[in-house]
Amino acid sequence: MSGSSKRQQTYNFNTEWEDLYCFVNLKDKCICLLCGNSVAVPKKHNVECHFLTIHATFNINYPLKSEIRKKKIDQLKSNLFAQQSVFTRPALRSKNATIASLKISHILAKKKKPFQDGELLKEAFLTGADCLFEGFSNKCEIMSAIQDLQLSDNTITRRIQAISKDMQTQLKSDLEISEWFSLQFDESTDISYIAQLAVMVRMVFSDFTVKDLLKILPMKGRTTGEDIYKIFITYAKLIDIPLQKLSAITTDGAPAMVGNVNGFIALCIKDKSFPNFMSYHCIIHQEVLCGKILPFGHVMKIITKIVNLIRAAPLQHRLFKALLENPEDPDLILHTEVRWLSKGKVLARFVNLIEEIKNYLNAKHQNFFELTDPRWLADLAFFTDIMEKLNYLNLELQGKDKHIATMIGSINSFKAKLNILEEKNETGAGLEPATFAYWAVCLPVT
Repeated sequence: MSGSSKRQQTYNFNTEWEDLYCFVNLKDKCICLLCGNSVAVPKKHNVECHFLTIHATFNINYPLKSEIRKKKIDQLKSNLFAQQSVFTRPALRSKNATIASLKISHILAKKKKPFQDGELLKEAFLTGADCLFEGFSNKCEIMSAIQDLQLSDNTITRRIQAISKDMQTQLKSDLEISEWFSLQFDESTDISYIAQLAVMVRMVFSDFTVKDLLKILPMKGRTTGEDIYKIFITYAKLIDIPLQKLSAITTDGAPAMVGNVNGFIALCIKDKSFPNFMSYHCIIHQEVLCGKILPFGHVMKIITKIVNLIRAAPLQHRLFKALLENPEDPDLILHTEVRWLSKGKVLARFVNLIEEIKNYLNAKHQNFFELTDPRWLADLAFFTDIMEKLNYLNLELQGKDKHIATMIGSINSFKAKLNILEEKNETGAGLEPATFAYWAVCLPVT
């Protein structure tokens, strides 16, 4: 039989060799504790031959199965591992510093902090550790480990890019092993006037676990349905999204999304790479639209005008805050249409500070007759209550692990509450205590 055809034999280390021949297994190598040499093949014959030839006097000085032999072998093992740690400890320390740098970079990215804050965190670590670990025997080692942290803005940038790349890889892997997935789309413009397309992917696996991931795709041109379709298809081909597993698409119901001819949904239906999927209008967005169609524009218009008058100029704002009993109390806030909870919060702050607002406007000789009109104040009180309840519902619909059954239950519960409020509308019995006083003054019960 030729040598190439012979079966290669595998030899395993025997733990008895440690006491018999002073050999240990270190990283799949048979190492002698006495001289540090290794045998090429971990066979008993090779180990025994090496021990009896080179270290023949060891059995005389340290008899077999004696206590002194056991202590000597333990000492030799400790010395060997200490020598190994001289080389492995710097590598382990560098690895730990890199892991810490990645975790800190992840926190900075989640909290939307500037990348330059990494150096600030490092300085804070060093300053705090210098006092916190005073008197510790390993203080110098701790300070040195913190000093090894790489948290410059360029390093933070590289770390976040590495995290993003890893998340992209995980997303691709999860999509491949998932049973089904659905997509949610929303388009909005950021502070730099660039339209951003948010794509949420919800995946369901064979064990019924669910994962959610988000991708932001910038749209520097138009935001028509065709543009949204092209950008998404390009991204889908880039990461090889298995579109055959797509079960549903949820949008905000805008014409660019649900148009019958050139809408995003219509273009996806025409594309043969898409399966037969269901399309939905986001339930949270529908709830927000209900708040926008309430016929209280005459109330919001006056409130926005008064708030802008006070908050527009820093001097006017300071003079208004001087009228507050406690300057630390919640102040008036500006209304932002794109924020779903903004209208309710603006109304609540306005109602709480309405007396201070009247005093300020009188001092400035600004006449808003609506602030003394009982009917307008009644509408303000009612609108504030309704928006507060809508905001509460909006928050109830948001959050992790929310399912459509729970959300529909919240909507039905809210509709039942509205029926009760409608029945008590004439007497004001269904209103919140904070605004019931306005109803009592403006619409007294007869």
